[in-house]
Amino acid sequence: MKTKRDAQSAPACCRLDEGGFFSPRTSIAVLLCTLVGCFVLGATQIDFFSPQTSSKDSERTLSFAERVAYQRAIEDVYWRHRIWPKEGVNPKPPLDSVMSWAQVEKKVADYLRKSQTLDDHWHRPITAHQLQAELDRMAANTKQPGVLRELFEALGNDPFVIAECLARPIVVEGLITKSDAPDRFDTGSQQSWLANAKTKVRTIAEARRLNYTLPVVASLGGCMEDVWAPTGLTNAPSARAGHSAIWTGSEMIVWGGGASGPIYLNTGGRYNPSTDSWTATSTTNAPDARGGHTALWTGSEMLVWGGFNGSSNLNTGGRYNPGTDSWTATSTTNAPVGRQDCSVVWAGSEMIVWGGYDGAYLNTGARYNPSMDSWTATSIGNAPTGRYEHAAVWTGTEMVIWGGFIGPTALHTGARYDPGTDSWTAINGNGAPSGRGFPSSVWTGREIIIWGGWDDHDFLHTGGIYDPGTDSWTATSVTNVPTGRFQHSAVWTGNEMIVWGGWNPPNIFNTGGKYKPGAESWTATSTTNAPTARYVPTAVWTGSEMIVWGGAAGINPTYFNTGGRYCGPLPTPTPTPTATTTPRSTPVPRSRLTPAPRP
Repeated sequence: MKTKRDAQSAPACCRLDEGGFFSPRTSIAVLLCTLVGCFVLGATQIDFFSPQTSSKDSERTLSFAERVAYQRAIEDVYWRHRIWPKEGVNPKPPLDSVMSWAQVEKKVADYLRKSQTLDDHWHRPITAHQLQAELDRMAANTKQPGVLRELFEALGNDPFVIAECLARPIVVEGLITKSDAPDRFDTGSQQSWLANAKTKVRTIAEARRLNYTLPVVASLGGCMEDVWAPTGLTNAPSARAGHSAIWTGSEMIVWGGGASGPIYLNTGGRYNPSTDSWTATSTTNAPDARGGHTALWTGSEMLVWGGFNGSSNLNTGGRYNPGTDSWTATSTTNAPVGRQDCSVVWAGSEMIVWGGYDGAYLNTGARYNPSMDSWTATSIGNAPTGRYEHAAVWTGTEMVIWGGFIGPTALHTGARYDPGTDSWTAINGNGAPSGRGFPSSVWTGREIIIWGGWDDHDFLHTGGIYDPGTDSWTATSVTNVPTGRFQHSAVWTGNEMIVWGGWNPPNIFNTGGKYKPGAESWTATSTTNAPTARYVPTAVWTGSEMIVWGGAAGINPTYFNTGGRYCGPLPTPTPTPTATTTPRSTPVPRSRLTPAPRP
C-alpha cells in the first residue's frame, strides 16, 4: 500500500510534451509506471523531474522501484553508446536482451547494501555534502560532457535523483576501496537482502537535508587537439603492467597484469570518462590472476584468455559483462594449449587466437564461439612458422599475422588466415619491413600499418604499410619519425596512427607521434602534461581521445595506476574495436638493461 509520501513523490505518467512526442522526462515516467504504478497527478507534480526546492529535497525519498527505474535509464544511455562491432553477423540488440530487470535490481540492491553496511559496520554514512561534492566533481572533470548531459537528462535533470542514483554508487565504491575489510560487504545472503530491499529501503537522513544544486557541466567538446589531461584517480585499480584494456564505447575496462613481487592480479576496473571515475570489476568467478594475456570486446562482453601466472601458461579465460559486472568462464574443452604473448582478433562472431609461447614457439590456434562456448582448432596446413610477440589484425574477412620471434630470430614473414575456409595463405615478403617483435599494428580499414619494435639488437623507428588487396608493402616515412622503441602503445583514429610511450633502454619515453599514411607525414605529440614516461602502457581510442593507462618504468620497475587522455584530430568516424592487441610483456622485473631475453 502506498503512503501519502509515496503519492507525493510518484512521477507523472504518460504525459506528452507540447509537440506530442515523449520527452526524456516522460520517458523515464513511463519506465516508472511499469514498476510502481501510475498516479493521475496535477500539473504541479511534474516538478518531480525538475530541480527541487530545499523544503522538497529535505523530505524526499526514493523507493526501491524508483531507483531501479532510474538505474535502467542510466544503463540505456550507456547501451546507446556501446560499440557493436561492424563485423557482427547480427544487428545491435535492444538493452533488454542483454540486461534483465532482475539484473538492474541487483545492481541497485548492491550499492544500497554497501551504502547501508558503511553506516552499520563502519559508522561512515554517506553524507549529503559528499554527494553534492561528487556531483560537482564529475561535472567539472567529465571527459565526455555530452554523455554526462545525457545521463543528467535521463534522470530528469533532478539534482536529488542524480545525487542518489548516479553519484551515490561512485561515492560508495570509493569508500569501499578505502575500507580495511572490504570482504565484509559480501557477508550474508544477497538474495535475502534484495528481498528486504524491495519492501523497505532505509535512507540515511542526513543525505536528505541538503539543498542539492545541479552543477554546470564542462563545456561541450571536451578536449583540444594535441592536449593531454590526466585520467581520474577516483577508485582507480592498483598499479600494474602486463594488463589488458578494451574500449566498450562508454567505458575503458582494464584487467589482470602484475606488479612488483612479482604478483599477478585478477582484478580490474572500468573507467567512465563521462564521470571521470572508476568502478572495480567483480572478482566473483573471475579468471585466475595472470599477465601477458589477450583481451577483446565483442559488443556485449570482454573476452580474456591465456597468459602466464608466474608458474604456468594458461589455457583458461573468462567473459566479462560490464552491464551486470559478472564473469562466465570460457570452456577448456578443445581449447588450445596454454600460452602467453599470442595474438587475438574478433571475427564478428568468434575470437581467433594464434601463436604464442608455452616453452615452444607455437603455430597452432583456435576459434572460440562465445554463444556456443566452444572451441574449433585452426588449420595447421600452410600455417606460418610458430612465433610469439607478433602482430595481428582482422581485416573484416581475414586475420593477418606478421613478424614476431622464434628464439633470438626476428621474423619478417606473415600469413593471412580465412576462417570461412580454415586456410592459410602466405603474404608477399617483398618490401616488407625488417624482422622484429613487439611492433605496433593498426588496421585503417584498407591497410595494415606496422611500426617500431625491436629485433633482439636494435630498437626500430621504421615500419611498413601492407595492402591485402594488392598483397604489397610500402615503407612508412622516417621524416620527423619518433625515436625507435618497443613496448609502446598505438591506436588508429580514423585518419592517423598515434604511437606513444615505450622504451629504448636505458631511455623510457613519454613522447610519441601521429602518422598520416596518405600524406606520409609524422607529427610529434605534445609532452605538456603528458603522463610519466613508461613502457607497456595500454591504450584505447574513444572516438575523440586516446586513453593510455598503467605500465611500468625502470629495470626494477615502478608500476603506475595513472594515465592520460590525449585529444586527437576531430572529427573522426565512429570507433570500432581494434583488431590488434597492445604489445605487452609478462610484468617481471628484468635482471639486465635489455628487453626480455628470448626463451
